[in-house]
Amino acid sequence: MSQFFYIHPENPQPRLISQAVDYLNKGGVIVYPTDSGYALGCRLEDKSAMERICRLRQLDGNHHFTLMCRDLSELSVYAQVDNSAFRLIKNNTPGCYTFLLKATKEVPRRLMNEKRKTIGLRVTAHPVAQALLEALNEPMMSTTLMLPGNEFAESDPEDIQDSIGKQVDLILNGGTIGQQPTTVVDLTGPAPEVVRVGSGDPAPFS
Repeated sequence: MSQFFYIHPENPQPRLISQAVDYLNKGGVIVYPTDSGYALGCRLEDKSAMERICRLRQLDGNHHFTLMCRDLSELSVYAQVDNSAFRLIKNNTPGCYTFLLKATKEVPRRLMNEKRKTIGLRVTAHPVAQALLEALNEPMMSTTLMLPGNEFAESDPEDIQDSIGKQVDLILNGGTIGQQPTTVVDLTGPAPEVVRVGSGDPAPFS
């Protein structure tokens, strides 16, 4: 059964954040809170942890994995972004958006959409996620915790423990949060395209 930490949603305890990063560095899969439901996370370079997430969520090569980033400083390393796309991202982060962008060669192939060679990028405002990324000192491979057949993100850590507690290494319980996943915006074409309307306001991209 996974470890289950009660973490303060606004002032996360550094000791628990440090332990969570230890799990990630040892190849673990963690559940953590974001500003749009709970998410699954692992190290960017960890192939076996990512494969566990794919099995858990029953994902294929067409899924857009997300690089969860602290801020936009790492953006150009992992994604090809022109000036207009950068301005749009800058004006709407941190927030409840996932941006689809053309991946650079720095992104492992297994993280890209197989056909389009794209990657999702997200900057969340949630204090627990921000603290994790600060301590990890690199982006985290992430995907919304939506169980097969569901349309909403998991929002209750106790339910998550009951349903997938044996399939993950750590659950960070930051309380019950909203179920709406992020709004997904495709910035790979000549104009922004809202692919999925979620918790982020789509108006800036229409």
